[in-house]
Amino acid sequence: MISNLVTSFAEGPSVHVAPARGIEIAGLQITNSILYGWAVTVILILFFTWVARKVTIHPKAGAVQYIEAGVDFISNLVTSAFDDKKIGRKYVPFFVTLFFFILFNNWMGLLPIVGEGFKSGENPLLRPFTGDLNGTFAIGVVTMIVVYVASVRESGGFIKYLQHFFVGSPKNPLFLVIGLLEMFTDLTRVFSLSLRLFLNITIGEIVIGVFAYLGGFLAPVTALPFYMMELLVAALQAYIFTVLSVMYLAIAVNHSQDHSHDHDLTEDNSSETMKLASNKASS
Repeated sequence: MISNLVTSFAEGPSVHVAPARGIEIAGLQITNSILYGWAVTVILILFFTWVARKVTIHPKAGAVQYIEAGVDFISNLVTSAFDDKKIGRKYVPFFVTLFFFILFNNWMGLLPIVGEGFKSGENPLLRPFTGDLNGTFAIGVVTMIVVYVASVRESGGFIKYLQHFFVGSPKNPLFLVIGLLEMFTDLTRVFSLSLRLFLNITIGEIVIGVFAYLGGFLAPVTALPFYMMELLVAALQAYIFTVLSVMYLAIAVNHSQDHSHDHDLTEDNSSETMKLASNKASS
């Protein structure tokens, strides 16, 4: 009896970090995380279509008011990050979509049907999309592509976009090295975004699984505090991912606008100086 208990305890909870094969479509193996990501996407489209039809001028109670509050919060976050509010409003739809996509994937990854709830052979049938490094890396790549394209467009060209990495003249060796380091750091942002999201979601999943295992038949009680904490962590990680992405875009755009504004002021000052000089010469 004791040996059986020791053996059972030594085996530990089942933890799946890597994605597993879920189903096969037309000869392609679809992982359980991708399958669940598709399912969450369909649910999101249907849910937000329903919310859009329910939105009225006067706020309503229920789920609609929480979605409206979330949209308003992210919209203000985006527009306030830009010096030119018109530019910020152009990118509100993308960042609102990004926030809710990550948030719902994080939260729906905590449902009992995910993980060990349903299995396909020895592997879970469903796995959180944001609990898969491939999923978070895909989100990071798409986000940074949008940020880079928008930065170049709003800066007025690729060369002007590169200028925001250099605080002084690139002919100065010190400024050149600092600028190159800034460019390298900028390229690593996709990895930092994806790793931060993946590790927080995966570690939370592991902690819940461990305490559920240790609780035995009292698993709902022992895992509940960590489950509630993970709900907050999931929302926080969606916010952090979104706000960092917004700031990456805003820094580049605001810097280019400040540079153009300074250039215009310099031209205006030089023209005024020439006018004064010509007036003095004529007098």
